[in-house]
Amino acid sequence: MPSASPYMNQLRSLYSQLPNGFFSSRRAVFCVLIVVFGLSTDGQERVDDGISYTRDIRPILSDKCFSCHGPDANARQADLRLDTQEGQRQDLGGYAAVVPGQSESSLLVELIETSDADLQMPPQDSKKQLNDAERKLLREWIDQGASWQQHWSFVTPKQKSLPAVADSQWCANEIDYFILHKLERGGLRPSDDAAPYTLVRRLFLDLIGLPPTPEQADYWVQKIWEPINDSGVDSTFDSGKYEQLVDFLLASPSYGERWARPWLDLARYADTNGYEKDRERSIWPYRDWVIDALNADMPFDQFTIEQIAGDMLPHATLSQIVATGFHRNTMLNEEGGIDPLEFRYHAMTDRVATTGTTWLGLTLTCAQCHSHKYDPVTQTDYYQLMALLNNADELAVELPSEDAQVEWAQRQVRAQQLLSALPTKWPASISSKKDVTSDSQTQSTDAASSLLTLEESFSAWRSSLRPSLVDWCTLQPTTATSNLPILTIEDEGVVFASGDTAKRDDYYLEFEPLSERISAIQLEALPDPRLPSGGPGSTYYEGTLGDFFLAELELTVNGQAWPIASASETFAANRFGKNPVSAALAIDSDVQTGWAVHGRQAERHVAVFNFAKDIPAGEKIEVHMVFGRHFASSLGKFRFRATAAGHEIQAEDFTPPIRDWLLLPDEQLSSEQRQLLLQEFCMRSDDLASESEEIRSLLAPATLPSTLIFSERPPNQTRDTFRHHRGEYLSPREKVEPGIPELFSYDDQPKDRYQFAQWLVSQNNPLTSRVCANRQWAYFFGSGIVQTVDDLGLQGTPPSHAELLDYLAYSLINQDNWSIKNFHRRIVTSHTYRQSAVVNQLALQLDPQNRWLAYAPRYRLDAEVLRDSILFAVGALSNKMGGQPVRPPQPPGITEVTFGSPKWNVSQGSDRYRRSIYTFQKRTAPFAMFATFDAPSGEACIARRTRSNNALQALTLMNDPMVVEVVNLAAAHLASTTDIESNPDALSSPELVGAIESLFRRILTRRPTERELQILSSYLWKELQSQGPTPNANEIHQAWAGLIRSLLCTDEALNRE
Repeated sequence: MPSASPYMNQLRSLYSQLPNGFFSSRRAVFCVLIVVFGLSTDGQERVDDGISYTRDIRPILSDKCFSCHGPDANARQADLRLDTQEGQRQDLGGYAAVVPGQSESSLLVELIETSDADLQMPPQDSKKQLNDAERKLLREWIDQGASWQQHWSFVTPKQKSLPAVADSQWCANEIDYFILHKLERGGLRPSDDAAPYTLVRRLFLDLIGLPPTPEQADYWVQKIWEPINDSGVDSTFDSGKYEQLVDFLLASPSYGERWARPWLDLARYADTNGYEKDRERSIWPYRDWVIDALNADMPFDQFTIEQIAGDMLPHATLSQIVATGFHRNTMLNEEGGIDPLEFRYHAMTDRVATTGTTWLGLTLTCAQCHSHKYDPVTQTDYYQLMALLNNADELAVELPSEDAQVEWAQRQVRAQQLLSALPTKWPASISSKKDVTSDSQTQSTDAASSLLTLEESFSAWRSSLRPSLVDWCTLQPTTATSNLPILTIEDEGVVFASGDTAKRDDYYLEFEPLSERISAIQLEALPDPRLPSGGPGSTYYEGTLGDFFLAELELTVNGQAWPIASASETFAANRFGKNPVSAALAIDSDVQTGWAVHGRQAERHVAVFNFAKDIPAGEKIEVHMVFGRHFASSLGKFRFRATAAGHEIQAEDFTPPIRDWLLLPDEQLSSEQRQLLLQEFCMRSDDLASESEEIRSLLAPATLPSTLIFSERPPNQTRDTFRHHRGEYLSPREKVEPGIPELFSYDDQPKDRYQFAQWLVSQNNPLTSRVCANRQWAYFFGSGIVQTVDDLGLQGTPPSHAELLDYLAYSLINQDNWSIKNFHRRIVTSHTYRQSAVVNQLALQLDPQNRWLAYAPRYRLDAEVLRDSILFAVGALSNKMGGQPVRPPQPPGITEVTFGSPKWNVSQGSDRYRRSIYTFQKRTAPFAMFATFDAPSGEACIARRTRSNNALQALTLMNDPMVVEVVNLAAAHLASTTDIESNPDALSSPELVGAIESLFRRILTRRPTERELQILSSYLWKELQSQGPTPNANEIHQAWAGLIRSLLCTDEALNRE
């Protein structure tokens, strides 16, 4: 133990003057990881090439010290920073924590080696004590010069030269050099190749998520290996033919269905909104976009840009806009009493976290409440990233197919034909009725008399309407403001609302004074395709899409409240059961009552407000509208008109042209105007109700598929972003500007989503290529080169093959041009991938986690691949691609226990057996089989799934309704084709043995051994014998079903070998 230095004495003197308890809360935590000499369990290799700061020292400081002496300035103790070279060497008043080459003068060494319990670091109560080897490592590092390097993942990957290996003949491509180099230095050898059928099955499962058929397996085994034998021993492997198989699978449409699933885990995809209500949403077109993009081998940089900012691309296509659904997969809280703006903030924090995990491999959520305690990401950095994503409106877009567009055009033409011919239908509809307006001479059934009857009725209709019709003139707004929504004054006095809405929204409008008095105003609620469900409301959150709730309408004239005497509307309906709604309830001074149009969205609606006294000409008029009741429910598009009629007016729903023409005498109507008025009369006539309804149905908007998207706001309507104290929504502080973390700062900073997306996949970002390469590696080998695939920061595990990861990251960009298919091809054509999964005992001893890959990994199939393989094996799997989600059979009571007790209406026909990626995903009640086998719920971004093994999984494979159903289908087929019932001797026939072998191969791919065939035949025979000497058809069926289940439950069927 070194003697106390002068500055140690100064420290003791200083600490003795502090109050009790102060030191324990301020102590500096200096600490180290366990240093393992020789071969470490995390796959890192210690060699005698000096101490590496990146490999040996930073993991120590990061894991044990940075929480108190790291990037977070607010949590930093003793004003000492150890995560930077400047901080380590900072002059602390004649001494420093680290003095290069002089451990005896370094405060760090003094504190970790002192025997004084009050000064010792780490503190005794931290449970992070150092042993002698750890102290020695830190001392030697300082004595060797205290070298410092940037964290490895923050350095741009460079092209790597291939390491030297003794057995270069083993290497099939560059990957193998890096793997073999590590194995040879560790005293290990790679394993033999996997057996031919095992390798073919592995490749099918990995690339398309399905096993091969026996015929496919035979074809490729015979093509690739010569001479043929099941073990592959003494066979010649044809790498060119093997690559043909790889290319065949990469070109399969099933490739996109298989590889879309892990991406959808990252995208937190689901078909419901989440939280308590968890209502259904339509976003499946985004899922189909991912599948199509992967099948088309869209380069990953373009794949990224379209999902982050596809709507901002020049001349963006509908497909590129659909891609922005990536960040619309956030959950949506529709619980009563919530603030939609608060949960929009929570959605934004989710988007930042998901972006960090998916592209940066950083745990950005740590910086939501305070600066990151380990990685150099400040809280301001976090909210600057949020600002990059925060300027988009969250909309829905309809996706009319070409067939739907053609059908709509045909319906329009047909409706116009029927409308033009509608007046000619009049005689037929009234020929048996007595026209009270005509005498007996006008009851003739000839065409001229019938036409006269139509004219008389038409004339009477117009005459009856004129007294109630008044002239309306448009009130032209001069200003339109609100508490939150953006109100834009458009042509002809129309006001359009965009942007965010709150639980209560207030609109304030001022109008140009009119040159005549006003006795009433008319509010037109106007539909618009820019609004949810076509409007006229902007409700998109909890209520009915496109509805609104006008709680109060108030009028002021020259700053004084003006009384409104009465109000009426053309239509009113309330979502909330029997609670009444009307325009009259919007002037009762009660914000809990009002006017809504539930069920009649995408239509024009009118309300009229009559004044208690006329407003004199030339006065300044202001209108205040209050929206909201149980949820945000503002009006999206509207216009005000005024009249000087001087009497009480009832609302009517004639559009302005029709109303104007009704007021004109015949001689002032053009023939076209008169014809349109006649059609309007016929459409409203009870005598032509059925014909009119047919026309309305043809003109009704078609129900089209829709999906959720981003749409960037214009530059003059940007949304502000603030830093939130402690991450709390209710504690906004200073405004922040869009930007990336200072760690990555360079001259051309991204200022919007599009530029940010470009930066994510640029050479200026060292992380994305590494994160992508590491994640893809993990999908094939069960574990990433960095095991923490979601964290490549300072708290992540060190890479087992750092130079290989850099090589893969560099080649992904510069050789594969971001092609994921090329990257997958590179992996599966390596010799490393082709190894057997049989455990090497020496490797198990030296490398227990198989981080060096001395043999191939073996792991259970993902839930979706497992289910699809079962369906495929029994011949039930549907190859239909795309479209709305389906509901396969599952146990009863799964969804029924959630809010609203929604029924799980099982799909019919082949939709019962679609690939698992098309299964409806309900967040609060995930599909039972998937949940049992560890599939995520879609509530958060998942970069790696856990793999559990439990009894419920075995029970699911035996009793799940889908498994039982398809097993019975296969059993019925086998029972009908083997004819055991009428011919008991068939049990030993070649046909039955062939049927068992075929079943075995459909499930396990390889050929069974003679012993396995004997066991399976014996099992079937014993099952039948237990039923008596002459088993009936049902007993034979059950025996086959038992055999199928037994094979499906084998380890070989459940695992990727």
